[in-house]
Amino acid sequence: MGRITEDLIRRNAEHNDCVIFSLEELSLHQQEIERLEHIDKWCRDLKILYLQNNLIGKIENVSKLKKLEYLNLALNNIEKIENLEGCEGLAKLDLTVNFIGELSSIKSLQHNIHLKELFLMGNPCADFDGYRQFVVVTLQQLKWLDGKEIERSERIQALQNYPAVEQQIREQEKAYCLRRAREKAEAQRKLEEEHENEKRSSPGFNGRWYTDIYPALSFSTESKNHLQAPEIQAEHKTDKLDACDDDLAFWNKPSLFTPESRLETLRHVEKQRKAEEKLSEKKKNVRPPRTLVTEHGKALNVNEPKSTFDCVKRSSAQHPKDNVSPTPCVIFRLDFSLKDDEKRNQLVLDLAVYRYMDTSLIEVDVQPTYVRVMVKGKPFQLVLPAEVRPDSSSAKRSQTTGHLVICMPKRQAN
Repeated sequence: MGRITEDLIRRNAEHNDCVIFSLEELSLHQQEIERLEHIDKWCRDLKILYLQNNLIGKIENVSKLKKLEYLNLALNNIEKIENLEGCEGLAKLDLTVNFIGELSSIKSLQHNIHLKELFLMGNPCADFDGYRQFVVVTLQQLKWLDGKEIERSERIQALQNYPAVEQQIREQEKAYCLRRAREKAEAQRKLEEEHENEKRSSPGFNGRWYTDIYPALSFSTESKNHLQAPEIQAEHKTDKLDACDDDLAFWNKPSLFTPESRLETLRHVEKQRKAEEKLSEKKKNVRPPRTLVTEHGKALNVNEPKSTFDCVKRSSAQHPKDNVSPTPCVIFRLDFSLKDDEKRNQLVLDLAVYRYMDTSLIEVDVQPTYVRVMVKGKPFQLVLPAEVRPDSSSAKRSQTTGHLVICMPKRQAN
């Protein structure tokens, strides 16, 4: 989460030679700032302050900005208008898309006699019946509300209906405050529950690993060992699977549009970013390229390309909120089958490459004793049970499944 620091202000004060005490305009939008602080001490001469699209939950620490004329706090988490009485020169205030439900808090702006423009659209209070009439009567100095000019006739009519409108606003405010209290209690309960689940969970690899391909053919023990992924790669894959599962559960669960949900979303994104950085750090220790042929000329069985399913999802019967363990993770590689077509005296390899992959990303190399297929630069190699004729072999894609089918005529015995 971002904070307002002296360094942050200086970096955004290049137009003022990074001098902040005489700064008149400052833009700190989209900085993930949660608290409004320090500005009234460091930048007393500010006239324009942009703080839109942050996570600020309260208007504070701006009361000493006597020269401030325009304050933009759109797209934040503000629920109440307060602490602006000291901004004597304030002429324009933008609070678009916040969470202001206490409409009566606009009375605090009556002291800002120079205030001419106010934006409250996108707040819960803007949906109240009588919202515009209440604001027009309460803030007599206003000339524009939500981008629409306040006509003299509109003000007169609003004054006539004010007693009934005020009562209406109070009732709607009360209902909104009760709902917000329930939302806050629920958000707090969920937060405590998540912290408890994090304590119970035991991060790390479960100690299991799997072969790269299925044993459709009979291989020697030595060959099978080459088909198994290295432990470090399995660990990376498990971390990725866990992150994928958590991410799907988070984005699929229903959520209200509240200040708490905005903070929860940001924390989740931050958690994902840190997890990706952690994985990137692990991947810096790049392992050497996969050995395809030993120094003695022996070809090995290798299955590097990933299948289309990188994540094993939870069962549909499992709700994301249920405290249950996920389905065991399996590292899938490309499935294949090798058949001996005795009628045509050939070996037929059916390799389940991605259905919609461009054929230009696939390279086939048939040798007398093995066949190698490069799928997006990753090798699949299979030792053949009989010697074949590379010059008479053919490869094509299935029009229905997209599989790669390689026909390799066997060499006739002398």
